[in-house]
Amino acid sequence: MPPRFAKHLTRRTLPLVLASVAALPGLCASDLAARPDSPWLLWYRQPAAKWVEALPVGNGRLGAMVFGGVARERIQFNEDTLWAGEPRSYAHKGAVRFLPRIRQLLAEGRQREAEQLAAREFMSVPLRQFAYQPFGDLWLEWPAEVQAESYERGLDLDGAVAWTTFRVGEVTYRREVFSSHPDNVLVVRLQADHPGSIDVNLRFTTPHQRHEIEADPAGELRLRGQVNDFDLGRGLGVYPSVMRFEARLQVRCRGGAVSAEGDSLQIRHADEVTLLLAAATSFVNYRDVSADPAARCARVLDAAARWSADELLARHQADHRALFGRVDIDLGRTEAAEDPTDVRVAKVGERPDPHLAALYFQYGRYLLIASSRPGCQPANLQGIWNESLRPPWESKWTVNINTEMNYWPAEVANLSECHEPLFDLIADVAETGSEVAREHYGARGWVLHHNTDLWRGAAPINASNHGIWVTGGAWLCTHLWEHYRFTGDRRFLEQTAYPLMKGAALFFVDFLVEDPRTGWLISTPSNSPENGGLVAGPTMDHQIIRALFDATAQAADILGVDADFADRLRRMRARIAPNQIGRLGQLQEWLEDKDNPNNHHRHVSHLWGLHPGHEIRPDTPELFAAARQSLIFRGDGGTGWSKAWKVNFWARLLDGDHAWKMLQELLAKSTLPNLFDTHPPFQIDGNFGGCAGIAEMLLQSQNDELHLLPALPTAWPEGRVRGLRARGGFEVDLRWSGGRLEQVRVRSLLGHRCRLRYGDLVREHPTLPGTELVFGPDLRLQ
Repeated sequence: MPPRFAKHLTRRTLPLVLASVAALPGLCASDLAARPDSPWLLWYRQPAAKWVEALPVGNGRLGAMVFGGVARERIQFNEDTLWAGEPRSYAHKGAVRFLPRIRQLLAEGRQREAEQLAAREFMSVPLRQFAYQPFGDLWLEWPAEVQAESYERGLDLDGAVAWTTFRVGEVTYRREVFSSHPDNVLVVRLQADHPGSIDVNLRFTTPHQRHEIEADPAGELRLRGQVNDFDLGRGLGVYPSVMRFEARLQVRCRGGAVSAEGDSLQIRHADEVTLLLAAATSFVNYRDVSADPAARCARVLDAAARWSADELLARHQADHRALFGRVDIDLGRTEAAEDPTDVRVAKVGERPDPHLAALYFQYGRYLLIASSRPGCQPANLQGIWNESLRPPWESKWTVNINTEMNYWPAEVANLSECHEPLFDLIADVAETGSEVAREHYGARGWVLHHNTDLWRGAAPINASNHGIWVTGGAWLCTHLWEHYRFTGDRRFLEQTAYPLMKGAALFFVDFLVEDPRTGWLISTPSNSPENGGLVAGPTMDHQIIRALFDATAQAADILGVDADFADRLRRMRARIAPNQIGRLGQLQEWLEDKDNPNNHHRHVSHLWGLHPGHEIRPDTPELFAAARQSLIFRGDGGTGWSKAWKVNFWARLLDGDHAWKMLQELLAKSTLPNLFDTHPPFQIDGNFGGCAGIAEMLLQSQNDELHLLPALPTAWPEGRVRGLRARGGFEVDLRWSGGRLEQVRVRSLLGHRCRLRYGDLVREHPTLPGTELVFGPDLRLQ
């Protein structure tokens, strides 16, 4: 894996980085009100009035929402392993005894009876999973009311810093907040352009009842506690929560004095203040919660003590920019880009603002960097940001679309390292899922249904009419294969991906059954997420299982192992129920031709084979047309993430203007003032899906070729993009004008043959590892 960039920031190299930081506007005391000089800014003229207007920072593990208050600043923070519940098995012992009867009832068309039996005998124990939790709030309060002028707050995506500036009387104040990955701390920096002007009170709060707060006059604030016990709702009972947590705030003052009063710290007449917040839990892994959060916080703060505020910022920004700076994009810029971000969102559709789409793309990349780093938990339904003890859908990992969508940009948007936490989760659920495979299905291998949590639940939850869906793990395994296709990392394929893919495939070798009416192999019982109830043979399952079997067999061939198993997968794959075209020209969602053209359900599961799969493509014209018809029937509405998926669908259908229309719908109707996606309520998946959809409009590589500008909309006649990644180990820069390709620059990382497509024009070129080739609009070398 690539090195951790922060390790290269030493006392020897820091002066060079600090020199560049010192030159940035907004970091000098003489110009504290200056806005960062970057095209990638979210900014506002008023503080956040509610949580979904606050601005997110994160280092993959430690996240915060910054409100930008004046007399009273709230910084709500999270740590990605703070969850309700405790280590447990969710498997329903003996459920397999009822599997034949459930299948029989479905085969006889007795769906309601099958669902009732499954609800009684086949579901997870307990029936629901546990919730991601808020950690607490850090409050910065002025000792007296103030009247502020020249107010502005914002988030610099390139620098990964949230800032707030305002003037009180003759004094200009600046507050900066960032979450450092190299130093594992949240940093809050307070500055003023007049000495002795900073007076502030600091305190912690937490929604967890079992807690205590201590204020040390030496300049440290401590919050420690244990997560509240959790009521699963629906009469299921209250379950114990065992996770312990601690946060420590360390104060550094230049000038002035620090004192303690009760459970708060008071700072008076300081010139400058830097606050370092460390937060930790007792989590070790999904089976073990024995760690000491106090010791973890102490180690983090001791390590950070060696760095000054400027050095902490320099290390943080060098680490962040090593990822964020890989890709740049320009879709054009109009006067609309000069307005505050909330104004721009409110006026989507009223005026051209192509830069907002570019900003949204880069915001998606920023959020993935901030919420998913190696060694952390993967981004959940809300990334790592949550203020509620009972967040929507428990802010879990919902794997029937939402978790996968979170990671659609990881490879193409050149953030491959950010994919790693998802692979760690897959390894965990392969362990818990093997028990579920055995207890529920009498099968080898492993299975994951439509949700998991910190305790890696893999059994079907909530209700039998949508919780019994067997291809969650199989879909996740396609991410392993895609990572290999983009990177060519053979060691990853051999040591990580293939064993997990093989286990998932082995489950379906045992699980698939022959449909007596057709002779096809089908998936039963299952569901077409979250539509139509418990069924036999949903189209989506069959598409995913075909993709899994194909990828696993290819991986076995590449590694030179398991030839007999690979052959068996290919033979079974050929027998799986195929995609079918129905009476209305649509792609059927089920074995039976029963699709309702007036069904505008948010899920469009049967088009998985179009995106993110790729078995439905232009060279399968009948299925391609049927998929398009199904998408027309579903309509352009839906939740935020549903609109984001439709951006990708229309891009794969090579219809750039319709993809752009869906992007406009996403921005206009499903985007909050801070650019968070809303279901409603807030869910982060749409941010990532929209980001990936913009990349799909500009570059596609799923069909073993680099398809250039495959879905360029007329709304983006001029533009360029640098640093997109493509399967086969390519990095691609594109430039276009007048809606036509001008130049493409391809860097070959693996030395594979490069096949280029632009419209109907196709050319192939050999490459060597590390070479860069430049092509004109005729795809000939320049």
